[in-house]
Order: sequence, then C-alpha cells, then structure tokens
Amino acid sequence: MPFIRICVRVRVFLGLAGLVLLPSCSTGPYFVAKHEPWRAQEERACLASGVVRQTPYIRVRLALGGPSACGAERPFEMVAANGGRVRLKPAALLRCPMIPQVDRWVATVIEPAARRNFGVSVAEIKVAGSYACRPMNNKVGGNLSEHGHANALDVSAFVLADGRRITVKNGWRGSWSERAFLRAVHKGACAQFSTVLGPDYDGNHHDHFHVDLMRRGRYGERRVCK
Repeated sequence: MPFIRICVRVRVFLGLAGLVLLPSCSTGPYFVAKHEPWRAQEERACLASGVVRQTPYIRVRLALGGPSACGAERPFEMVAANGGRVRLKPAALLRCPMIPQVDRWVATVIEPAARRNFGVSVAEIKVAGSYACRPMNNKVGGNLSEHGHANALDVSAFVLADGRRITVKNGWRGSWSERAFLRAVHKGACAQFSTVLGPDYDGNHHDHFHVDLMRRGRYGERRVCK
C-alpha cells in the first residue's frame, strides 16, 4: 500500500499520484501515514447523514492543525455526552463517526454500569487523549495513530455524581465495585468501537481505556477487544 513518510521539519509534496515518498531525515521519520480512501468516504457519509449536529455540547471546529496527513475534514469538539448530562473534560476533538459511538457508549453502557455498581450516575469523564498528530504509542517511525485522524479517545477516569472518582489505573484491580464497573465499561465499549484496549493489553494502557474506529479487515468486520 502506498504511504507518506512524515519527517520532522520536512515539507510534504503531493505529486500527480496524490502522494510522494519523502526523503529520509537525519532524525528519522516521525510517522508513516498510509493513503486510506475509506477515511474520507466514511466521514463524508457521516456528515451527509446529519447524525451529528452542532449543539451546546458538540461544536464544529474549522481545523485541528498538524501536517496534511493528520486531522479531519470537519472535526468536532465534544464537550459532553448523553444530552449534556455527562461532561468530557477536557473536551474531546473527534471526527464525525466517533461522536455517536461515544455518545451511545456513555448512555447505554457507562451510565447504567455506574448506577448498577455505585447507585449514582456519572457526572464527568476524564479524557486522557483525543486528537494528536503522532505515531502509535509515540514510537518514532511508527504508523500514524488513530488519534492523528481524530478517530480515537483515551479515558482515564470517571467522576460520579456524588464526587467519587474511579480511575482506570487504581480501579482496575481495586474494590469489587470498581472492578465490576470498569470491566463492564470495557466490555460494553467493544460493541461500539473496532478497537478497545485496556490495562490487560500492555503497559502503555495501564492507566486508561483506548477506543477507536480503525477499519480492520477488508470490510471493517474485524474487532480488537483486549
């Protein structure tokens, strides 16, 4: 598959074929970005459907910055989910297809799990990361992360309506109720996203859940839930 190598302090020149292999840098490539037409097709279909509209909790952003390989056609800033009842702090920068999936995850999985295990609802979700123009796991020379496409969300903690704070880092092996809540949240995410990674996956995810909508398999039929 053709790809673009993005290097620090090196311009990207697009040729007739739509992309060109950049010369190597003395510091090494920052990340590799593959040419994937499905991304634009999927985002445009989402925007055309009207499933995501601007509200006090979902705001249109004009741009996200970063090299041309990064970003989204029409990104959004998601301030809260479930009709504004659950704040995202800080606000998440996401592409259109991610918005309804995050909202559904909060409304149908996270909120019920909190009430079931703690007797109260969730007031706030701590966002550890959303858009970031960087390689996977910040590994120099790696493939561009789904975060670089505003197609991923990292969550590190949940603040309950009574002020209690449940962190992924401490709660994953914490009290019975914390473990039950976090495992329900993790398992429920697997029905909404194509990639779900948590503390049992590797050391990079010991303190947060990572969810994204990376297309896996030829038709997007594959899922990773670990």
